[in-house]
Amino acid sequence: MTAQFKVIGKRRRRVDGRAKVTGKTLFADDLSLPRMLHCKLLRSHLPHARIRSIDTSKAEAHPGVKLVLTGAHFPIPYGILPVSEDEHALQPDRVRFVGDPYAAVIADSEETCVEALDLIEADFELLDTIATPEQALATPEPQIHAYAQDGNIHKTVGFDFGDVDAALAGADRVFEDVLFYEGNTHMPLEQHAAVADLDRDGKLVLWSSTQTPHYVHRALAKALDMNPAHIRVIATPNGGGFGGKTDPFNHEIVVAKAALLLGRPVKICLTREEVFYCHRGRHPVLMKLRTGVDADGNIVGQELSTLLDGGAYGSYGVASTFYTGALQTVTYKIPRYRFRGCRTFTNKPPCGPKRGHGTPQPRFGLEVQLDKIAVALGKNPADLRLQQLAEPHSLTANWLQLGTVGLRECIDKVVDGSGYRDRWGKLPFGHGLGLACSSYLCGAGLPIYWNDMPHSGVQLQLDRSGLVTAFCGSTDCGQGSDDVLAACVAEVLGIDPHDIRVVTGDTDLTPVDLGSYSSRVTLMTGNAAIRAAEQARDLIADAVAADLDVPKHRVVFAGGRVFDAQDPDRGMSFRDAVVRAETKHGTIGTVGSYKPPRTPGKFKGAGVGPSPTYSYSAAVVETRVDPDTGWWDVVKIWIAHDIGTCINRTLVINQVEGGVYMGLGEVMMEESAFRRLPPKRSHALVHKFPSVLEYKTPTALDMPPVVTYLVEDPDANGPFGAKEVGQGPLLPIIPAVANAIYDAVGVRIDQIPIQPEMILRALAAPDKRYGPTAFPAFEVARALTVPPPWDGGDGRATNEPPRRRGPKPGFQPPHPHEGRLKSEASS
Repeated sequence: MTAQFKVIGKRRRRVDGRAKVTGKTLFADDLSLPRMLHCKLLRSHLPHARIRSIDTSKAEAHPGVKLVLTGAHFPIPYGILPVSEDEHALQPDRVRFVGDPYAAVIADSEETCVEALDLIEADFELLDTIATPEQALATPEPQIHAYAQDGNIHKTVGFDFGDVDAALAGADRVFEDVLFYEGNTHMPLEQHAAVADLDRDGKLVLWSSTQTPHYVHRALAKALDMNPAHIRVIATPNGGGFGGKTDPFNHEIVVAKAALLLGRPVKICLTREEVFYCHRGRHPVLMKLRTGVDADGNIVGQELSTLLDGGAYGSYGVASTFYTGALQTVTYKIPRYRFRGCRTFTNKPPCGPKRGHGTPQPRFGLEVQLDKIAVALGKNPADLRLQQLAEPHSLTANWLQLGTVGLRECIDKVVDGSGYRDRWGKLPFGHGLGLACSSYLCGAGLPIYWNDMPHSGVQLQLDRSGLVTAFCGSTDCGQGSDDVLAACVAEVLGIDPHDIRVVTGDTDLTPVDLGSYSSRVTLMTGNAAIRAAEQARDLIADAVAADLDVPKHRVVFAGGRVFDAQDPDRGMSFRDAVVRAETKHGTIGTVGSYKPPRTPGKFKGAGVGPSPTYSYSAAVVETRVDPDTGWWDVVKIWIAHDIGTCINRTLVINQVEGGVYMGLGEVMMEESAFRRLPPKRSHALVHKFPSVLEYKTPTALDMPPVVTYLVEDPDANGPFGAKEVGQGPLLPIIPAVANAIYDAVGVRIDQIPIQPEMILRALAAPDKRYGPTAFPAFEVARALTVPPPWDGGDGRATNEPPRRRGPKPGFQPPHPHEGRLKSEASS
């Protein structure tokens, strides 16, 4: 499929690979500036308390201390989503979880900071703690946030796409399951770090290990009440993110404020324990799933309810809630669909986006239930899926526009490779095979704050030396987006990716890119890069055609040369061609930008889920289970991913294997567990494992052999047809393992992570199952009825009240520098 390309699709070393393997890459914590100070945060040891007073006088008098900050220095709240700007850099009046910062010390050294933190005296009034979503539903007071929708319910959402009750009533069989997916965290190699300083003009500069420099830039301007033109954010190379560095964080704002007040550089690098408190990881989700099928197993209707434990702040939580119900419809035909979601506030570190953002949990539920349906109907699980795959270029019941769908070929690849048809249900007791599928976004269809501007922009600078410099605000968080940017430009201009200088993630130098989240960078940055490169190619071709006295359409770019297609010997080097272009047109600079197509859904909430196209994955997992101990491991994995078109085959395979690894961690052992201390020790709700020694993740010894198949079915919306690979391959691994354990020993584990004791309990249980049995009721404030396309709908809800305009009562008004940008709250 990629034979027509010279760069795209080939295996090659990524453009930033040499610096990383030789240790020349400078991360945020590697930065050291003259006269630099250090910062440490004082974090709450209580899960929920009102701050009566803070005495910082002893800390301020401590030798070496330059500044002590408290919440009084940060009166303006901020947050990643305009609908939930509920954070302060330091808490001014209340702490909401163990680890919530309320003071900071800036001093000559980290050691001095720690000494001074111990001298800060605070008086707290203890408040009751909300520990679980069920408790949050039952306990409206005390409210963790006054702006909550109701009591401690942060947000409820609800949709009916067609008459689901009638569909279920007419089904031949209805299957109902309650499942639970435990929360877990990102575990990047690099801790969060940031350095702030003032440039020679007195303007603020922040270097940070962020995935979203544009949103950090906006948050700084708001929280510090500054003109954003006087702020520069530089995203440093990033030692992994996985969604854990997509929020604006309090430590970034604190060091920025300190640098402004002191006129000196200030640095902070969180400890590993503090990274657990930052969190923003996977939401724990309790799910109830009801699916009606006909006699052949075809889905006729489905309803899904999700209950999310959001932790203490909003973060991306509203979007996460929508995502737990948005993508159920993009893999299989679901003609009638109902979704109810509820996110609650609890006194724990706030949850947010982690690889797959809100979708691994319901995907686990759906794929496990499909396995149960297949078994109950006596069908092969692969056949059950293949008979009802979503159609390419179709609309779903919830008005998502699909592009190419390579899922059939993905299933065929892993089924054939693993011998699934011959081996499923036939292996010796204790050995099993499990199949599961998934799909994921190739970039969110809408920005985090409403606007009509591009989601990604690329500028190219070409000079007479032949150098091409590509400027883009995208952030390489390890996934290889710098390489994608260079490869797209190189393919168009016929040069080598390593001949391109890439400048990314600098808000002073690069056009805005919204950041590394929702698997958007390859598609959006790639398209913007192609458009900028095509403009440059056009200018150069115009000049070379005149020089060679040939028609412009005969000018070809390849192999570092520009030449006549009919007489390849007549041409010149790329550098000489750029000189000709500069002579004819003047200084060569081009731009390209990208904005996703409009979503066909027009109802409130339709903005979460649309994507220019969707990737697809299928996996077969082979497990081995010891029925005497419950201990299990994975023997081998076969995974196929619909990548559209590979940009760099080496990077794509590495991303697939990385997703497999992370999925295994979530299903095998990872969990963000909490426990309550006894009353004599404050009765606090504390993180059980804020340590990499205790928080278990797989090692290399836990990683099984992985066979990867890449399915290339180019999509017209992707750059050269490419789709995402950063998040999708994680999703099928978790349910495939659960299904394989059933095939091995005949028990259903409807809870993640799957621990040996669960298997033993299930083996002893009459129903051969382990998992939750009840789902609490909650009221959805305003469920919308949206007829699906085949019911004559037009994408609107039939019962939607007029949209509210203007700010939500009680909310901080937009910062004046935000101009005409509207809050997502008005969507």
